[in-house]
Amino acid sequence: MTAALAALAGVAGLLLALAVLWPLRARGRLGFMAACLSIGVASASLYLLVGDPRAAQAPAAPSLAELRDGVQALEQALEQEPQRADGWVLLGRSRAELGQLDAAAAAYSRAAALAPDDAGVLVEAAQARAQADPGKRFDDVALEWLQHALQVQPDAERAAWLLGIALRQRGRDGEAVAVWSALLPRLQPGAAAALEQQLVIARAAAGAQAPAASAGAVQEKAATRVRVRIALPPGFDPAQWPQGAALFVLARAPGGPPMPVAVRRYPLQALPASVSLSDADSPMPTQPLSAHARVEVLARLSRDGTAAHADGDLQSEPVMVQLPQRGELDLQLR
Repeated sequence: MTAALAALAGVAGLLLALAVLWPLRARGRLGFMAACLSIGVASASLYLLVGDPRAAQAPAAPSLAELRDGVQALEQALEQEPQRADGWVLLGRSRAELGQLDAAAAAYSRAAALAPDDAGVLVEAAQARAQADPGKRFDDVALEWLQHALQVQPDAERAAWLLGIALRQRGRDGEAVAVWSALLPRLQPGAAAALEQQLVIARAAAGAQAPAASAGAVQEKAATRVRVRIALPPGFDPAQWPQGAALFVLARAPGGPPMPVAVRRYPLQALPASVSLSDADSPMPTQPLSAHARVEVLARLSRDGTAAHADGDLQSEPVMVQLPQRGELDLQLR
């Protein structure tokens, strides 16, 4: 009954939008239909959030015919303006809301073709393609979209999360670990905790597949470690900090991109006195810590638990380290 009433709310919203927005139709048929359809979908969504079925005095037996007519009108508008990527995105979302997953995936494919460098569109298109698959798998096209989304927007969290899933579906657990490890420092505490659980599983799977390292390789990896001692400010009181605060210790390429070549994250409740960074902490397998002759090392205590610097955070001065490192580096948080 709730779903039926929500559908009725959506239809009512659509009809109201048609009445209110009709004077704007001259500015463009696609924009007019998109606005109407958006209000209709929003009305249904709002009802599902706050509506009370008991308030209906005489519930009718509504159908989704009018709403489907709105979607059909949007399709007709796209026939006149097929170059509108935003229109195809709206159509994909609407088809998905109606449970028409194949049609939604097809609409998103058109949007991705029109906006090949829009990370948001690529991520939505990849997810729609997976939802339409009987096994809920990301195929090669969806995988390429996710990889390109991260290329054009390296901080796209949803793209990184889905890419890790797609890689794990293919048994490429080591690559999934690298992608998720890079994502982890940017997540809020709740999401980070959930991802850490998946990382444990992925690391175990990757370890089972990895060949045993030779003694020489182990020594070489050990030589690329960066050992750091963390000094907190005098009088530091953890009780004055949010529970979601976190410490990041990272190494990055001097003059290179902001993405670290090695990073570790610690919650406020487990602040370490010393940290050791190695290739195991490298977000990207193609750019491990050992691939660099020098790195810039710093520590940051983040109030909101994310890697981005914000007012009120404590941070050490960046220190240049020659690899392989000798001894231990002292970092003072200020």
